[in-house]
Amino acid sequence: MSTFETLHDRKNTRSVKWDLLEPVFQSSDVLPMWVADMDFKAPDAVNEALIKRAQHGIYGYTVIDEDVKGSIVNWVGKRHNWDIKPDWLSFSSGVVTSLHMAVQAFTEPNDKILIQTPVYTPFYNVIKEHDREVVKNPLALKDNYYTIDFADFEEKLKQGVKAFILCSPHNPVGRVWKKDELLEMARLCLKYDVFIFADEIHSDLVLPGNDHTPFASLSDEIAEKTITCMAPSKTFNLAGLDASYVITSNEELRSKLDAEFNKQGFHNMLNTMGNTALEAAYTYGAPWLDELLQVLQSHQQYVTKMFEEHAKELKVVQSEGTYLLWIDCSALEMNHKELKKFMIEEARVGLNTGVDYGDEGGTFMRMNIACPRVTLEEGVNRIITAVNNR
Repeated sequence: MSTFETLHDRKNTRSVKWDLLEPVFQSSDVLPMWVADMDFKAPDAVNEALIKRAQHGIYGYTVIDEDVKGSIVNWVGKRHNWDIKPDWLSFSSGVVTSLHMAVQAFTEPNDKILIQTPVYTPFYNVIKEHDREVVKNPLALKDNYYTIDFADFEEKLKQGVKAFILCSPHNPVGRVWKKDELLEMARLCLKYDVFIFADEIHSDLVLPGNDHTPFASLSDEIAEKTITCMAPSKTFNLAGLDASYVITSNEELRSKLDAEFNKQGFHNMLNTMGNTALEAAYTYGAPWLDELLQVLQSHQQYVTKMFEEHAKELKVVQSEGTYLLWIDCSALEMNHKELKKFMIEEARVGLNTGVDYGDEGGTFMRMNIACPRVTLEEGVNRIITAVNNR
C-alpha cells in the first residue's frame, strides 16, 4: 500500500488539526479537513534521520553547517532553477515569524503594506500587530479563475505603499502565478520603490503541468528589493519541527533582517530535529514529493468531479498548486455564519471558513485534501449528502 493511502490515527498526538475539534468547531463529531498540514507520514528518509539523531541522545546547541545550507541551495536550484548562495540564507522557526521580522526591519508604524485578498489570515496580523496599515488589492474571480487586477494594483501602490506581501503560490485560491504576472508585479514594485516580502512556502506544491518561478529570480534588480521566505514544512509535512529560512541576496537587506532577528532573540539557529529533518528532506525527499503531487492532482480532480455531478451548488475554484481547495458556496445562498454552521452541523466536516481570509471570502470554504483517499471520499460524501438534504 502506498504511504499516501495508509490511514494514521492522529488523535491524542497533540495535533492541532485533530485534537482541537471541540474548541474550534464546538463539536468532536466533524471530520477535520482544515488547518494546513497533511495526514501523511513524512518521507522515510526524514523519519530515519530523526530516529538516528534521537538515538544519539544528546540535544545540545546545534549548528547549521554547510551541508544543511548546501541541501537548500541544491534543492532550490534543481526544483526552481534559481541559483542561490549559502551566505544569502537566514534561518527562522517559521515563515510567519520571518514576515513579522521583515515588517519591523523594513517598515515603520503607519506605513502601508499591500496584500492580495482573499489571503492567508496571518498576513493581516503581521501588518496590524505592528501598527501598519493594510492595503488590499482584491484578486479578480472570473470564469472560476482568479487573476490580478493590475490597474487596482498600481493605483494602490501610488498611494505610498511601502511593502507588498506576495503569496506565491497563493493560499487559499491556489494560483501559481505565471511568469508574465510576476514580471508585471515586479515592474510596478520597482516603479514605486516597494519592498517585496515573498511568502513562497507552497513553492514545491505545484501540480503537474505548472511551474513556480521565485519572485527574486526574475532579475537582479528585483532581487535587490525582495526577501523570500521558504520552508520544507508544507512540502514534507514537517510543520511541527519549526524549520524555515529566508533568502536575501541584497547584503544590506539581509544584515538589517538578521539584526531584527537578533533584537528579538532569534540567533539564526534551528532546533536540532528541525535541522536534521530539513537536510534529509531536501537531500532524499524528491521521489516522495513527486508521488505526492500526483496524488494531490487526482484528489483535486475527484472533488471537482463529485461536486459537479452531485452537488452543483458547490464549485471548486480552478487552481494550480497547494493541497488546499477554495470552494465557492455562493449558490447555497448562505452568509458566512450560516455556511460555517451548515458545514459543521449538517455536513459534519471541519473546513476553514472563507471569511477568515478576508471579506472577499465570505461565501467560500477552504478544504484540505492532503489526506488518504478514503478520508477524502468520506468528507466529500458528507458534504454532498448535506447539500442534497437541504
